Amino acid sequence: MARRGLRMCDLLDPALFREKAARVVAEKNRLAKGAYGANIDFSHEVEETLKQGEKIRAYICDAAELVNHALDSGQSVLFEGAQGTMLDIDHGTYPYVTSSNATIGGVCTGLGVGPRAIDGVLGAAKAYTTRVGEGPLPTELHGELGNRLRESGQEFGAVTGRPRRCGWYDAVAVRYATRVNGLSSLAITKLDVLDGLEELQVCTAYRCGSETLAEMPGDIAQLAVCEPIYETLPGWSRPTKGITRFEDLPAEAQRYIKRLEETSGVPASIVSTGSERDHTIVRNLSSLIGDR
Repeated sequence: MARRGLRMCDLLDPALFREKAARVVAEKNRLAKGAYGANIDFSHEVEETLKQGEKIRAYICDAAELVNHALDSGQSVLFEGAQGTMLDIDHGTYPYVTSSNATIGGVCTGLGVGPRAIDGVLGAAKAYTTRVGEGPLPTELHGELGNRLRESGQEFGAVTGRPRRCGWYDAVAVRYATRVNGLSSLAITKLDVLDGLEELQVCTAYRCGSETLAEMPGDIAQLAVCEPIYETLPGWSRPTKGITRFEDLPAEAQRYIKRLEETSGVPASIVSTGSERDHTIVRNLSSLIGDR
C-alpha cells in the first residue's frame, strides 16, 4: 500500500487533485526515466480526468453512508462481486490471484457494510470449471473435450479474447468457496454447454500421493500435484437451452444438478440454461433470502 492513490472525492477540489496528481506523476516518472530515459507528460490525462469529474460531480458521495442509509431505511441492496474465490488475494491460489478480496469480505472492506447486514450470499458457479491465466486447475481438460467446452461456452476473455482453461466441475473448490463465503445458495450457469455429452465427471476429492483429500489444501505446491477423483454421471442428449422449469429438464440433467448440490454442500436456487443468461430456472429462493 503506497497510499498515493487518487480518490473520487479528490475530483471535487481541482487544485488539490492537481497537487496529489503531481506527486503520483513524479513517482511514475522516476520509473519511466529508468525504463525509457525520459519523463512522460501526463498533463493532458490530469486535465481530462478533471473534465470527466465535473460530469459525475453530483454522483460522488460517501458509499458507506449511502448504502447503510438504504439498509437502515429497509431497502434491499444487492452487492455483486467480480472474479472468484480462487482468485482472492488472501484465500485464493496465491500467487496466481488478483490484487483484492474477491470473496464476501470484500463487501465489508470495500463498501463499509457490516457483516450482520448481509442476509444471504449467492455463489455463481458454472456447470463445469474455468480459469483464466496460470495456477493449479486439477480438473483441467486438454485436447478435443477441453476445446469442446471452450467453444460451446464461448470461454474467451471479454476484453483480451484470451481462451479460458476448462475442466470438469470441481466440487472440492466449490465446497471451499461455500465455507469461505458462507454461501446460502448457488447459481449454476451454462448448463446447456454440457448438452450432448454421453458422460459427465464431477470431482469429489483429490488424490495427492498416498493421501485422499476431501478439502482444499492450503499449500499451492500440494494442490499443483493433486489429481482429481471423479464420479461419473450420465449425460443427456435432449437440449436444455431455453428451459425455464426444473421439472422440464431431462432426467439426467436434473440428477446432475442435484448431485452438484450434494457434493458442493449448498442448494442450487438458480440454474441458467442459456449462454447469454437469458433463460433461467428459479427454484427454492427461500434458501437464499428466507421469508423476505
